[in-house]
Amino acid sequence: MNSEKDKIFVFGASGHAKVVIDIIERERRFDIVFLVDDDPSLKGTDFYGYRVIGGKSELVSSRKQIVGGIVAIGNNRARMNVAAWLIENGFSLVTTIHPSAQIGRGTHVGNGSVVMAGAVINSDASIGANTIINTRASIDHDCKIGNEVHVAPGATLCGSVTVGDETFVCAGATIIPNLIVGKNVIVGAGSTVISDVPEGITVVGNPAK
Repeated sequence: MNSEKDKIFVFGASGHAKVVIDIIERERRFDIVFLVDDDPSLKGTDFYGYRVIGGKSELVSSRKQIVGGIVAIGNNRARMNVAAWLIENGFSLVTTIHPSAQIGRGTHVGNGSVVMAGAVINSDASIGANTIINTRASIDHDCKIGNEVHVAPGATLCGSVTVGDETFVCAGATIIPNLIVGKNVIVGAGSTVISDVPEGITVVGNPAK
């Protein structure tokens, strides 16, 4: 049986990329061939044991070496823009899940998403594309999380919560059951959300306002 792993790239060379690289290495499904970053000062450098080949043009020139990749950028809008460019240019996106994460029955995690150490995604939850479920975040049953969302470390989403695209749920925030949080919302660190949140606003506090 051929046990060769699929060869991928990581787009991004930052602190967030360090965590993504660690997950990929621990998961042991992919081999990282190189890193990509649009910062010209990083071209030709080594980052966490991998060579940064350059930006988008260098990636296009090297496409024969890889089957796809993952965007390791924490900012939702920047991650969305890079992922869209990759898809438009024929690259596939892979999903990576830390071995210590708990993934319940009937869950779905979209392409390009990252689930970090100690995270819990319970039964029949759905995670969109290019979304980050960060360290020790908890997503309970029947939640629906959109695309390009970031659920930060220690955040808790109770059952049947819906979160719109590009929303950032900051560290330690809690959203009680059955609520709808709109697109492009910021939920402040440590906040408790007890009512629906319309799109495009920031809420903070306990209760969040």
